[in-house]
Amino acid sequence: MNASISSRAAELPPPATQSGAWAWLRARLFSSPGNILLTVILAWLVLMAIPALVEWAFVKSSVHAANAMECRAAGGACWAFIVEKHRLILFGTYPYDEQWRPLLATLILIAVIVMSGMRRFWNRGLAVIWTVGLVAVAVLMWGGVLGLTPVEDGRWGGLPLTLILATFGIAFAFPIGVLLALGRRSKMPAIKAMCVVYIELIRGVPLISLLFMSSVMLPLFLPEGFSIDKLLRAQIAIILFAAAYIAETVRGGLQAIPKGQYEGADSLGLTYWQQMRKIILPQALKIVIPPLVSIFIALFKDTSLVVIIGIFDLTLAAKAALSDAAWRGFGVEAYLFISLIYFVFCYAMSRYSQALERRLATGHAR
Repeated sequence: MNASISSRAAELPPPATQSGAWAWLRARLFSSPGNILLTVILAWLVLMAIPALVEWAFVKSSVHAANAMECRAAGGACWAFIVEKHRLILFGTYPYDEQWRPLLATLILIAVIVMSGMRRFWNRGLAVIWTVGLVAVAVLMWGGVLGLTPVEDGRWGGLPLTLILATFGIAFAFPIGVLLALGRRSKMPAIKAMCVVYIELIRGVPLISLLFMSSVMLPLFLPEGFSIDKLLRAQIAIILFAAAYIAETVRGGLQAIPKGQYEGADSLGLTYWQQMRKIILPQALKIVIPPLVSIFIALFKDTSLVVIIGIFDLTLAAKAALSDAAWRGFGVEAYLFISLIYFVFCYAMSRYSQALERRLATGHAR
């Protein structure tokens, strides 16, 4: 009898107030007078904004206008400005006839990054892929070999430069940050003190200060006749800045590992570096994937700060495109374009980190 009652109960639909679209709306949007008021206000704002935005961005927009006057006459977004200036925005002042080189370098760099995210390439061959990829990028960007015209890095700009700064920044800052995290937890007072001083000092100043120091102050301390390229100085500042934040994030992961893991590693007779490499660090890094990816996303966006020392990143390239007297007044379109580029890369990193968390989930999920 109990079985028949249970079967009939299982066939009954769930209560209307506990499931379904209306129940979700009632629980999330209309659960109290305050929530009802906020929902109504937000719905009104959305209904007011979306039609105007669609009209400006699509209905009245101009894509094939010959000049700025035609764009303004249309009354909407001037996407013709992006069509006209996209090569300047994407590649900066790189020689016009040679812009296929930074385009190819960008595709190679993106391909190498994508391959690095695939588990099938997580072996020693990945180092070969990175080496070949970076050599190809350097040859394409600098030239001077294989019949390519030499181009100094002062003329690099736009998306390739942003990707180079972000990729090298993450690639070098990550191992340095891991070593700093291990050093801060070291039992050797001198090493621990140096790591603490470095981390707290770097985290105590904004990236803009480091970029200014690398551009203005550092050359004053170099021997006479010796100089470091401005782009390299900016890259070093970005690496040092990111490494300090990565160190604190990794240290948090190391502290989250149960003491029994360390004791178990000791019982196996493993050396310190074997313990870190095979047992402790893999678990710690898995725990801190979300904050690490947040640092990588912030670093990718912070590369735009190099504009203050005159490096032609995406932001400065867009500003240069807006300086054309024939196409002035379309800053909204220009900055929406580069914002879309930043969003695509940052969103891709965010989605990959979520997929990686799910793939490596082994009982820590809540």
